[in-house]
Amino acid sequence: MKLFVRLLLMALWLAGRIVAAPAPAPAGETIDRVWSGHPVGFAFLTERGHQFIAYYDAERRLTLAGRKLGTPTWTRVQPAGVPVPRQTRLTNVTNWDSHNYLRLALDRDGCLHLSGNMHVNPLVYYRTRAPFDLNTLERLDRMTGERETRCTYPVFFKNAAGELLFRYRDGASGNGSDLYNRYDPDTRSWRRMIETPLLEGEGRRNGYALEPTLGPDGRFHLVWMWRESPDCATNHTLSYARSRDFVHWENSRGEPVQLPITRATGEVIDAAQPGEGLINMTFNLGFDAAQRPVVVYHRYDAKHRSQAYVARPRAGAAGWDVKQMSTWDFCWAFSGGGSINGEVKLGAPRRERDGTLLVDYWTQESGSGRWRLHADTLERIAELPAAAAPAATAPRSAPSAPGTEVQSITTRADGRRWVLRWETLGRNRDKPRASAPAPTELTLYALPDVETSNATHVGS
Repeated sequence: MKLFVRLLLMALWLAGRIVAAPAPAPAGETIDRVWSGHPVGFAFLTERGHQFIAYYDAERRLTLAGRKLGTPTWTRVQPAGVPVPRQTRLTNVTNWDSHNYLRLALDRDGCLHLSGNMHVNPLVYYRTRAPFDLNTLERLDRMTGERETRCTYPVFFKNAAGELLFRYRDGASGNGSDLYNRYDPDTRSWRRMIETPLLEGEGRRNGYALEPTLGPDGRFHLVWMWRESPDCATNHTLSYARSRDFVHWENSRGEPVQLPITRATGEVIDAAQPGEGLINMTFNLGFDAAQRPVVVYHRYDAKHRSQAYVARPRAGAAGWDVKQMSTWDFCWAFSGGGSINGEVKLGAPRRERDGTLLVDYWTQESGSGRWRLHADTLERIAELPAAAAPAATAPRSAPSAPGTEVQSITTRADGRRWVLRWETLGRNRDKPRASAPAPTELTLYALPDVETSNATHVGS
């Protein structure tokens, strides 16, 4: 009888009569309730056995939560602020500005650094006195003390030697300079990495750059575009430089580039002019099997339609080879100031084991997918469906209320993937709304790192 039952169950399974129960949604841990009136980037760090989250709570107050991994208790602090010049708020309270994202970093000794909540405002900067201890967080609001009154776009990162660096823009959209600082943990002080700005707008423009990316060749690669005014339609001239030490810079052929890099001296990837579709929220960088940089970006074609392009330095010659990846029949027409909603997104090119490149894309008009590119020519050789997140390990992704969208940050450590998730309304060009929805839950998920363990591509 038992054998009969087993055979019957197997037959029903093969016939599709028995369906496996779907895997349960992963349980998340609620960290807090947070501001949902507009999207503004939170910071999430999982490193050296600790986790730290910087976010804006339900009242838009800057809040930090931290814990040692493996312990259930979070330490929570809300640092003090001071009045922001020409604004009716404090430096520890955000306004309706999506530029006011937050950034975190740990230095060599484990002390936590925090910056953010500024858009052409004086520097906002906090640091802990003791390693991994949020209770020792202090407001400093100073690094070098020079050119720190009109700050935007803070970025912490580390060079090849593991030193903590900081980049920010001094100035405004259409008139700014990118400055780089280096932290000395022995003296607990900052100094300029280089005496001049790295990207200099000369009072007539500013550069919008990706974060410096450490490539497989041991160099840091920088890709940026220039902008002539606060109007996002005035982006132009996609450009490139690389460096091993952030002091000496060169173009893709290894020729020195004098600092500061200006519109006239930077290597040009694509000379698109204002109004030709370059947009600083839609470009990305990866590397091919020969360790060469591969850049993807949006611009208009000859018929003023939105298209996605891929570019790579020519081997043994000046210039970049550029190929069109998409065949879209729509135009993402953008202009004006403030934070706009992206209608086209492009992932960083990823190298497969066979040398081909995969590029993920999403569009508001035509949906999403992936392109496979030929390793030697960059020609598109296949268009594939969008990659799906593993259903058994992905947190709930659909927004819970009409008009809201999901925000998330992912970190990885010790074979786990940590996903921080919350919901907000969309961008509104940094303008206040008449009202805001109720605060939403900031939820943390601990998931198996299947994207790493089951990866079919090699990292770049």
